[in-house]
Amino acid sequence: MKTIEIQLFKFSELSEDAQKKAIEKLSDINVDYDWWEVIYEDAENIGLKITEFDLYRMSIDGNFNLSAAEVAQNILNEHGEMCETYKTAENFLNEFNPVFAEYMETEEGEDKLIDLESDFLNSLLEDYRIMLQKDFDYLTSEEAIIETIEANDYDFTANGELY
Repeated sequence: MKTIEIQLFKFSELSEDAQKKAIEKLSDINVDYDWWEVIYEDAENIGLKITEFDLYRMSIDGNFNLSAAEVAQNILNEHGEMCETYKTAENFLNEFNPVFAEYMETEEGEDKLIDLESDFLNSLLEDYRIMLQKDFDYLTSEEAIIETIEANDYDFTANGELY
């Protein structure tokens, strides 16, 4: 029989080089699951369905589950005034109301309304893409990785390998 003793360290006990190695090895610890679900759920709650996104290509796709006006009103009811989605919805409604009145009277109004709703969808999707990017950037930051390591009380070998 053979007995092997291993010294284990908490993250804070590691050398600076070992800490850097541990952070590098665990760089995806906070994004190795469906980390975007909370943002998707928020979008669903206001009537927007995000169908896909690609942060590397800076693209996002989705559609409304409700009318554009209902989505905008939901945002005003659910999101704070400091939120970009709130500003986007407020701008849309400020433009929408006069165009909607015109829509009732002319074909040109209908075209303006369709363009306005399309612009609102694209702007809102861009707001959500930015939210996703910011969340991803935070989750993969050194600060967030260290928080996760410490919150989970991980043990490491002297060279920074997770035990």
